[in-house]
Amino acid sequence: MNVNQLSQRLALVADYLPKGAHFADIGSDHAYLPCFVCLNDPEARAVAGEVNQGPYDSAKNEVEKHKLEDRIDVRLGDGLGVVDPGEIKQVVIAGMGGPLIRDILEGGKDKLSEVNRIVVQPNIDARSLRRWFFQHDYTLVDETIVEESGHIYEILVAEKGDPSSCYHQQIIEKEMWLGPFLLEKKTEAFIQKCKEEWKKKQYIVKQMKRATSPDEEKLKQHQKEMEWLEEVLQS
Repeated sequence: MNVNQLSQRLALVADYLPKGAHFADIGSDHAYLPCFVCLNDPEARAVAGEVNQGPYDSAKNEVEKHKLEDRIDVRLGDGLGVVDPGEIKQVVIAGMGGPLIRDILEGGKDKLSEVNRIVVQPNIDARSLRRWFFQHDYTLVDETIVEESGHIYEILVAEKGDPSSCYHQQIIEKEMWLGPFLLEKKTEAFIQKCKEEWKKKQYIVKQMKRATSPDEEKLKQHQKEMEWLEEVLQS
């Protein structure tokens, strides 16, 4: 297996794992990521967790194909239920909605005592994860954003630490939504995402204003978010 067989977003996720990682990949999707990491790092070990039998069987086959059974343990189970407390040092959850990833982390909090890094790649609603990290004393240490096959993906990396250290208090809500590191870097993919978000917000605001009795609070929130996006696009 080489990097070309791993999607760009998963290759970026892999880059955020330290040398000699001992990690859990939850919702492992054929165990591509654990196989890639272990083939490129002889010290790495992984648990590949799958909740459904079909993907679990596919992951087992992939691990056997690369003769990595001694370093990758494929387990059938729900979320972080596949690992024991203190067993792993890093957690990866990629390719799901933000709220689902948040629920997996919340449901498996007792498994995170020895975890020093969490890498997540939500398909939607990264804000829900930034909030969860903030509420549970994790600080964001990096974020990246990538466009692949017409979709834009965000990757968030968090470690135990002062959750407020990466935010500016006066614009914390804006940073929670758009990402403090992404706002700083302003990459092409980030600008593209902001343009798309602005169009969505504009449509929502128009629809809400047409309503007989619009929810004023929600309307104000959408208008405020439009202003934040305009600040990004005009800077």
